[in-house]
Amino acid sequence: MEKRNKIIYWIATSLLGFGMLQSGIFAVLKTKQWIDLVTSLGYPVYFLTILGIWKILGVIAILIPRFPLLKEWAYAGFFFAMTGALASHLASGDHSIKGLAGPFFQIVFILLSWYFRPADRKIVAGVR
Repeated sequence: MEKRNKIIYWIATSLLGFGMLQSGIFAVLKTKQWIDLVTSLGYPVYFLTILGIWKILGVIAILIPRFPLLKEWAYAGFFFAMTGALASHLASGDHSIKGLAGPFFQIVFILLSWYFRPADRKIVAGVR
């Protein structure tokens, strides 16, 4: 069971990290595709810089060893960003598979990575 959990963790974390890093870089670079996307959802272009930097930092936080509290915050940030993206697409009337699949699958990868993360990447409750 332990080996299976590690495999699930690393596959989900790799896909999560790749997706967040790629979208974070494209957001920071303000590519035309990302500008068109955020403006069609009603967000200002400067939102790309903020979101992109936080995504890149979140990937670093999840991949580096130690710092379990920082990892929890990164997972929470990713979850809020992707559920927000999903809600934004739905609220703006974008019900396309292309618009919904990315945030949906990233939410799945976030949940799998968080749930199956190794013990050394979890917060251990203190003894009183």
